Amino acid sequence: MKKNRPNAALRGLVLLACLFVMPVAFAEKADKDKPVNLEADRITVDDARKVQVLDGNVQLVRGTLVIRTDKLVVTQDADGFQRGVAYGGADGLAHFRQKREGKDEYVEGEAERLEHNAKTDVTELFGRAYVKSGLDEVRGQYIQYNGTTENYLVTSGPNGTSAAAKGKPDRVHAVIQPRNGGKAAAPAAQSAAPPLKAATDIASPSQE
Repeated sequence: MKKNRPNAALRGLVLLACLFVMPVAFAEKADKDKPVNLEADRITVDDARKVQVLDGNVQLVRGTLVIRTDKLVVTQDADGFQRGVAYGGADGLAHFRQKREGKDEYVEGEAERLEHNAKTDVTELFGRAYVKSGLDEVRGQYIQYNGTTENYLVTSGPNGTSAAAKGKPDRVHAVIQPRNGGKAAAPAAQSAAPPLKAATDIASPSQE
């Protein structure tokens, strides 16, 4: 029985790493076939409850994907779907960085908490949220990315709310670089649109 426990624990950690290959559009596909390197001050695997926890100076590296955080928790439901949460890190922020497929560019971001739900394919960034793709970047208190629809939602308030509704001056900030050599490109011609959508596609409840 004791000899089997380490193997079960390692299987759980591999599942954890598979979950956190960031579901960003056009991320490096080869990362899924790369070995997983995990570092932490403490690793706990509870096979009975389907919970894996990495604590203290956590670093996950898989190909071009790097995640640095203070705590990483992955749970699995009865249907086998996983949900991962990364908490804090340097300056209280969890960080990720991953190369884009076929480009010498990276998608990177940070937030006080990063969450990914494999069942819905939705990634959420909570608190001081920031995502940069190439030269495009967006910043708010909450960022949601839907891997199925490839749509972003960015809001100035926490948990998808508007700071303006509470009388606060916070605003969503976005920098979107021009396409097609600085000329406005027709949407239909963009067959490989970048992960960050044009400014008109970034939704914020603070704007009508």
